[in-house]
Amino acid sequence: MIKNKYEAVFSDLGNVLINFDHRIAVKKILALTPKKEEDIYQLFFDSGITKDYEEGKIGSLNFFKRVKESLELEIDYDMFLPIWNDIFFETPLNMRFQRFLKSVKGRYKLVMISNINEAHCEFLKKKMPIFGEFDKLIFSYEIGFRKPSPEIYNAALEAVGAKNSNAFYIDDRADLIEAASGLGIKGMGFNGEESFKKIKSELS
Repeated sequence: MIKNKYEAVFSDLGNVLINFDHRIAVKKILALTPKKEEDIYQLFFDSGITKDYEEGKIGSLNFFKRVKESLELEIDYDMFLPIWNDIFFETPLNMRFQRFLKSVKGRYKLVMISNINEAHCEFLKKKMPIFGEFDKLIFSYEIGFRKPSPEIYNAALEAVGAKNSNAFYIDDRADLIEAASGLGIKGMGFNGEESFKKIKSELS
């Protein structure tokens, strides 16, 4: 019997298990606000409001109120939520990676680590059965920290009782893999067919 190199496998969610594009929501909001497309994108993707939401400092309704005010929207939360959640799509590679993780579940403790907000998380939990295959789910809005903060990686290690050197991390962003590497966690990028082959070779 071949001994595993690792005890635990940590996987990112966005652009690994499922893809996303904030511009899908941006284009829908564009017709409802006097603001420019890039201003909306900045607000949704990389702003203090989004950071607070992903770190659990504000809840979904508070987030919506701040977005509504910033974008001068004339819609209610029930109209906003489907637009906000309609940014995700699964590719064949996403689905193949999901199947691969399911196939190695018995050999590794699986942990999902994601910078994510409450609304997106609740939406995806209902949409994606793969959530149920993970031993632990580590979400920024519950932990109070986003990657690349060491706290979120350490929370994943503690959740399954794994040592840094016994964990393997998969993410589409090189900077987040580098942050994990700084803690002694080996990682590989997920950004296409070749990277997927390398990941399978490492874990098979």
